[in-house]
Amino acid sequence: MRSLPLAFALVLRAASPVTAEGWPPGWLLGGQTTVVWQHLFPFRSPYQGPNSLRPGPDDAVSHSYTLYTGVRPVSWLELYVDPEMIRGGGLSDALGLAGFTNGEVIRNPTIGQDPYLARAFARITVPFSDETEPVDASLFQVPGARPVRRLTLTGGVLGTTDIFETNRYANSTRTQFLNWALINDAAYDFAADTRGYSRGVAIEWADRDWAVRAGSFQMPTVANGEDLDGDLLHSHGDQLEIEVQETLLPDRPTVLRALGFENRARMGDYRDAIALAERTGTIPDITRTRRRNAVKYGFALNLEQPLTPDGATGVFARLGANDGATESFCYTEAERNVSAGAQLGGALWGRTDDRFSLAMAANGLGAAHAAYLRRGGLGFLLGDGRLSYRPETILETYYAWRVVPWVTLTADYQLVIDPGYNADRGPVSVVSLRAHLEAFTGSVGRD
Repeated sequence: MRSLPLAFALVLRAASPVTAEGWPPGWLLGGQTTVVWQHLFPFRSPYQGPNSLRPGPDDAVSHSYTLYTGVRPVSWLELYVDPEMIRGGGLSDALGLAGFTNGEVIRNPTIGQDPYLARAFARITVPFSDETEPVDASLFQVPGARPVRRLTLTGGVLGTTDIFETNRYANSTRTQFLNWALINDAAYDFAADTRGYSRGVAIEWADRDWAVRAGSFQMPTVANGEDLDGDLLHSHGDQLEIEVQETLLPDRPTVLRALGFENRARMGDYRDAIALAERTGTIPDITRTRRRNAVKYGFALNLEQPLTPDGATGVFARLGANDGATESFCYTEAERNVSAGAQLGGALWGRTDDRFSLAMAANGLGAAHAAYLRRGGLGFLLGDGRLSYRPETILETYYAWRVVPWVTLTADYQLVIDPGYNADRGPVSVVSLRAHLEAFTGSVGRD
């Protein structure tokens, strides 16, 4: 009951007029399509298992289509609905790598390719200052402005990483890096279905130079599953993130984000799976050890540093880890991740909207997970039948050529050393060509 006065005060504050201009009702309409072609060159593979990356040569094409719609009917409320469709597939059915080479691919090839609702959420912004800052139209943002000091509530169908663990230089597989270990921290096993979306709520308190955000989202019923678990008491993914901005370079704010997460779901334990296999004389099977309300926890650190005032040139880094024993369940099979890279804006060579980027990432396993795979166990992505463990190392570089404002063509190269953490296999070389079409329009009305 003590929370009721605060809730009532927030509602009153939301309904109060904002004296600064630029935060009136508006709308957004846009869309995107992305086509990715990848070629895998042959590589050394003395053996392979059910979930191995096949030794090639191999080609794969994926293509996605998204419609973005948004409306701000009143100054404090925004509504978004984004239907989406992804077709085609990935190399080796997206199996065999923790840092898979195409973030556009749905991680479960059996799910089908019909359209689905990617996002349907509401965003409520409670102002705590009359001062506003401009907000340009984007695929997730009605144009206009927002209060500099604000409380934001978001809820509905969306991606956990729409809000958490974002990074200016390594966040979108449709316009930036393609590899899973570079678009997100691979050790952050964020709540999501196999398409990368969930249902949940998040709250953010933001000021000019800092922000604190927390959120809770539904977990899938099984690892890499399509269905979300309705047992909210025993199955949910929670995260808390703190963001700070410091101006170490003039007009180039350094952004640091620190995140902690805890997942609860019907998950298994690698140590228990190994112990059960030893007692029964069988190959370890993580699915036989799943229990309700199992816990997986971890952290992620995330840095971005612009080097030019417009931010087109900059560097980034990530560091993450999780407990290493509980089953990998949502994103990928990794307990450790470190990555770093740089982006160069095309203004340096007379092509203002072009981008050249280079990055490296390393993924690692906990001792129990590595032992599980060594004994022939299968995860939802990995399983060579045996394992000579070594961290999986990834190099990716790309050049994005902005042909016209709404078309970007990208040439990409990835080198994966010790694919699937296996020193007996690889190295793997993949070249990619990506075509991305994106257009949106928005309008700001009058109060």
